[in-house]
Amino acid sequence: QVQLVESGGGLVQPGGSLRLSCAASRSIFSIHTMGWYRQAPGKQREFVAAVTNVGMTNYADSVKGRFTISRDNAKTTVYLQMNSLKPEDTAVYYCNSARISGSSARGLYPWGQGTQVTVSS
Repeated sequence: QVQLVESGGGLVQPGGSLRLSCAASRSIFSIHTMGWYRQAPGKQREFVAAVTNVGMTNYADSVKGRFTISRDNAKTTVYLQMNSLKPEDTAVYYCNSARISGSSARGLYPWGQGTQVTVSS
């Protein structure tokens, strides 16, 4: 059964913005810190950002000051506002459970399809 569904990716120019969404099953969303991860071609999946169920956040150094993670508990949806995008942000973005510390790139649930973000002139 589908439990995590990412959307909102696309092709943008450097310096542009995108807003990603992750719809999660209520059973997952209600008990976990949620996070975003990304995987670029030829690279390992890496932690991007996390938000706890009370709104505490943490970000990878590479995206601090540019990305903002948030959650809507009523909609059981996690968002990632991505501003000042760079070509090196190009990757498939996934959501899953997370540790607020960002010490792991592994969530507890099966990965969804992800959403492709491409930053190019």
